[in-house]
Amino acid sequence: MLPLPVLIFMAIFLLESLAAMLQNGFMVTVLSKEWVRCRTLPTGDMIVACLAASRFCLHGMALLNNFLSSFGFYTETKYFSIPWQFINSLTFWLTAWLALFYCVKISFFSHRIFFWLKWRVSRSVPRLLLGSLVLSGLAAVSSVIRNMILTRRTETQSSQGNNTLASRLQTVSSYIFLSHMILMWLIPFLLFLVSILLLMFSLCRHLRQMTDHRPGPSDPSTQAHTVALKSLAFFLIFYTSYFLSLVIAVSNIKALQSHWHWAWEVVIYAGICLHSSILVLSSPKLRKVLKKRLWRALGKEQFVSSYQYQ
Repeated sequence: MLPLPVLIFMAIFLLESLAAMLQNGFMVTVLSKEWVRCRTLPTGDMIVACLAASRFCLHGMALLNNFLSSFGFYTETKYFSIPWQFINSLTFWLTAWLALFYCVKISFFSHRIFFWLKWRVSRSVPRLLLGSLVLSGLAAVSSVIRNMILTRRTETQSSQGNNTLASRLQTVSSYIFLSHMILMWLIPFLLFLVSILLLMFSLCRHLRQMTDHRPGPSDPSTQAHTVALKSLAFFLIFYTSYFLSLVIAVSNIKALQSHWHWAWEVVIYAGICLHSSILVLSSPKLRKVLKKRLWRALGKEQFVSSYQYQ
């Protein structure tokens, strides 16, 4: 029988993952319907739709991996870690491209590079998405090679008792592939970090200029910029917490085998769960559909329609 704290954190992780899958499934459904209806989709919404789909799969794989390992299916977990690595790397790259897209489209910089990027970024999004798939595939290949080395180490140690070869294989697996894995996450994370910080700096500077000419804090444009800055701040905090938690988790395998495993999983995936919430709430299109569905679920369709015509 599992200890009570473990069961509590298992339940929290399950609810957290289901909530995240519900949010991301909602985004994919809404944007896919618009894509089919209009036969086109704005570039930013295209990235959001792909990101939501990848996160839906990521939370599903996390649920599968964690519960399989809890019930002793370690061999199956080893194979399911390969698609998890692919989807996780894809999520990192898509988040980076989304941050870069917002930075280029919204920021107020007069440098020639930014004008060139504003002109190029929308046309380059399909190629960026394809490049993300290729880079994520390389991360998955690295995970396959690592699993093969670990399997070889286990076979060598059990059949021949060759501890020297086993320790060398362990060293290769621990240092080379772990460093490669973190590097594959670090590059898109740094791109995300630079893009978000530049965008926040640009908005802060523009907000300061607006308040100098419009001293009233209740000005709609000022309020919009303030809300955008708050959303970006939460955006940055939640996603940074996910990256740091993930790096700590893969760097400290022994801690994951303890009773704190489920608590740490809750911490790791809370970041992107809240990050998805920010995406839903910061999009006027998604927020409008969400309100309609909530009113419909509450049986207040007539109230909504009458309110719209007032």
